[in-house]
Order: sequence, then structure tokens, then C-alpha cells
Amino acid sequence: MPKSYFELEIIKRTVEIRGKKYTQRDIAGYLKVSAGYIGQVESKNSSSMYTYNQLNELAKFLECSPQDFFPLLPI
Repeated sequence: MPKSYFELEIIKRTVEIRGKKYTQRDIAGYLKVSAGYIGQVESKNSSSMYTYNQLNELAKFLECSPQDFFPLLPI
């Protein structure tokens, strides 16, 4: 099952925030998951998605707020 527009927006924002500074492998190492899992999360055709705890940890790693991953308005 593909991701919802809301989930796609979260993924878009996480990728934008990590930018070119960090790779999927960097994120995977920090979250203690496989790089393949991060690839699935970032794929629009996979139902894999970050958990709230993973988003919180990712915000710590990227030195931002977890709110930065979410759209300001409903989609």
C-alpha cells in the first residue's frame, strides 16, 4: 500500500532537512536500522514509515524539532 499524502510530506521534509550532509546509511546507523529500511521509508511505493520515536530521535540527530517534519496545515 503506497503512502498517504501526509506521510509523503513527512518523508519529503526529512529528506530536505538531512540534505546532502547525511546519507541513508548515516540515518540508519543512528537509528540502529538497516539502510534498506531507510530506503523503504523514503520510497513512495512502500508502506514502511518512521515511528514517532524514530522521528524524535531523527530530530535529535539533525538538531531540529520533530515539528519540522510535519506540515503546518492539514493535507
